[in-house]
Amino acid sequence: MPRLHINIDHVATLRQARREAFPDPIAWALAAEEAGAEGITCHLRKDRRHIQDADVVQLRAQVKTLLNLESSLDEEMLALAEKSGAEAFCLVPENREEVTTEGGLNVVGEAARLREAIPRLTSSGGLVSLFIDPDLKQIDMARELQAPFIELHTGEYAKATGAARQEALERLANATAHAKSIGLRVNAGHGLDYENTPPVASIPHIEELNIGFAIVARSVFVGVSRAIGEMQNLLDGTTASRA
Repeated sequence: MPRLHINIDHVATLRQARREAFPDPIAWALAAEEAGAEGITCHLRKDRRHIQDADVVQLRAQVKTLLNLESSLDEEMLALAEKSGAEAFCLVPENREEVTTEGGLNVVGEAARLREAIPRLTSSGGLVSLFIDPDLKQIDMARELQAPFIELHTGEYAKATGAARQEALERLANATAHAKSIGLRVNAGHGLDYENTPPVASIPHIEELNIGFAIVARSVFVGVSRAIGEMQNLLDGTTASRA
C-alpha cells in the first residue's frame, strides 16, 4: 500500500482568501498527522498564493512525520528550499497564470538546471524527486540526472473518463514499471480524489501518493480525522484486493 502524504496548500488558500490568521495550515497538518498521514507536503510558490515562508518554518519545527517541500527551479525558491530543513523536495514546473500545476516538469529541457539543483538540494539533506508526466523519455533523463525519486503526474488520468481513463492508467502503470526497472523510486499525485485513487494505489511499486485538495475539501464537511480516515480506508482496500 502506498504511503499517504497530505498536501496542505489549500488550507492556506482558504486563509489567504481573506488574509486572516485562520484556518491555520500548521494546525491542520498536525491534525492530519494525528489522523494517520505519513507525511506533509506543501508548495512554496514564487507568487505566495497559498503557503507563506513563515508556514514552512513552522511546519519544519512542528511536523513529526516527513516534510516534503515542492519547489520550482527559480533561484529564489531553491535557496529557500536549501535552508528549509525539509527531508524531501519535489521539483515542479511553475506558471504564474495557472490555477494549479498543469503538467510535469520538462526534465529533458531543464537538464542543465537540474544537474545543478539536484545535488544542491541533496547536499542540504533531503531526498529529491522530479514531478513528471508518465513519459519514458522524461523518466530516462531523470535516471541520467541521478534523481532518486520521480513523482508521476496523475492529472491526465484524473481528468479522463471511460476508455481514456483506462489508457491513462495503463500509461501510469507502464511508466512506474519502467522507472522501477532502471532503479528509480516512484511516487504519484495530482487530482486524486476518493473516486479515482484506488486504481492508482493498486499499481505495484508506487511508494507514496500525494493528495491534497480532495481531502481538504472533504474535511470541510466531515473534519480532518474522518476525511483522512476515509482515504486511508480506500488505500487499505487496495492492499486487501492484491492479497
